[in-house]
Amino acid sequence: MRIVITSFISLDGVVQAPGGPEEDTDGGFAHGGWSQAFFDPEVVGGAFDAALGGADALLFGRRTWQTMAGAWPERAGDPFADRMNSIRKYVVTDTLTDDDLTWDNTNRIPAGEAVAALRKLRESEDGGLLVMGSSRLARTLLSEDLVDELRLILMPVILGGGKSIFPDDGTRAAFELVSTAAAPTGAQICVYRRAVAG
Repeated sequence: MRIVITSFISLDGVVQAPGGPEEDTDGGFAHGGWSQAFFDPEVVGGAFDAALGGADALLFGRRTWQTMAGAWPERAGDPFADRMNSIRKYVVTDTLTDDDLTWDNTNRIPAGEAVAALRKLRESEDGGLLVMGSSRLARTLLSEDLVDELRLILMPVILGGGKSIFPDDGTRAAFELVSTAAAPTGAQICVYRRAVAG
């Protein structure tokens, strides 16, 4: 199973709270909702449609799963929302129990077992496993060399600090750029695949 990370990202590598002011204020982050000014329904929205359309399952950290589970079920009737609600989902958590997983088709992966479980899932199943948001989980996946593709939605803004998906532990990994698309708002959709060692 290919692991694909898709993320809004600023020019200085920040992924924290792109959707709204109260989404994630950790560390005093005050720029929540920064991606909205650059959102373009056709190019940026189309990138998310394509990512979700190519996924067989979604993978979240606890905080992102809770945000999504609180938003998408009430949007039923829209094709994107219906796909989000029906697709198989995994959440990495030690704090949520199976009884907390009220969003349809969600499976819990204990945090301490996540790397091993995701390695096994990656080796044993076909298809695509899409990570949305979940910066800490994304960073761990990159550190553990478990990411096959990055779909970065680069927004023309600098935020001066905040959460990143990129490891800071000395990890080195090469990716190759396979496609780009530009939105009229200045956003760039950049798709990178893990480079084959050679």
